[in-house]
Amino acid sequence: MKRAALTQNANTKNSPVTAKRFKIYLLRTLSAVIVAFAISVFFTPNKIVNGGVSGVATILHHTLGVSTGLSFAVINFTLLLIGCKILGKEFVGRTIYVSGVLSIFVELFSYLPPVEIDLLLAAVFGSIIYGIGLGIAFATGASSGGTDILGRIFQWKFPTMPIGKLLLIADGMIIAASLIVFGEINLTCYGIIALAVSTTAIDWLIAKLNFSRIAFIITDKGEEISEKLVSTSPRGVTLIDVKGAYSQENKKMLFCALKDSETEEFQKKILAIDETAFVVFSESQKIVGNGFYLYR
Repeated sequence: MKRAALTQNANTKNSPVTAKRFKIYLLRTLSAVIVAFAISVFFTPNKIVNGGVSGVATILHHTLGVSTGLSFAVINFTLLLIGCKILGKEFVGRTIYVSGVLSIFVELFSYLPPVEIDLLLAAVFGSIIYGIGLGIAFATGASSGGTDILGRIFQWKFPTMPIGKLLLIADGMIIAASLIVFGEINLTCYGIIALAVSTTAIDWLIAKLNFSRIAFIITDKGEEISEKLVSTSPRGVTLIDVKGAYSQENKKMLFCALKDSETEEFQKKILAIDETAFVVFSESQKIVGNGFYLYR
């Protein structure tokens, strides 16, 4: 009976970790599906090469008739094999999962009818979807493989060079190869546009995930408000003694970092206790620690 109780307690303790792990892998799967959809429906049928493995797969598909899903699997496996000792088991494990799911769905989505729209629209909308998918993968600490693996290998070989520049060089070479293979400058330009838009989409998503608010509250009921906020939210509060320069009155200032979605409820709780409280919300691009996760 005692052993059963201990087992139950252990399972209860581990359940939040299991749920979090499940959520992460669900997001990684979703990211792979989104990226695969963009590649198979927008990029490959229209010969849009935006760099990376998707660009190489598109070139191989239209020149040698190689399946895009197979190209993804072979290229990523080869790069992971080369960089296995450099990249570490954890990174390789996450990348194998995402790139494996990606390869499967690229192949499945290749049977869908391509979106018949203007090439510029295909490049723009495809790269927005592609960038959001990659952004979700990066936010969960994973990678879809490809030039990201190559960039990390190059960075190990040339540690003084920034990884961003290395990836840009690799993607630039692949886009240049599309010009040689297809011989169409228009397609090359669309590939450059797609690369720029997808990079912007990734940066936007990461910045959005990191976006938070800083709250400053000037009040006479500092202890009461801080007790309410701490007991009803996962956020901590710092109390600071302040003095009004004009009124010369001693007050309390509460300092709190919170997510953007929490501001409205946060404000209601404050004003319910002190209607005269002075509340200021400021924007924060990045907060690290104490319940905040930094997405990269």
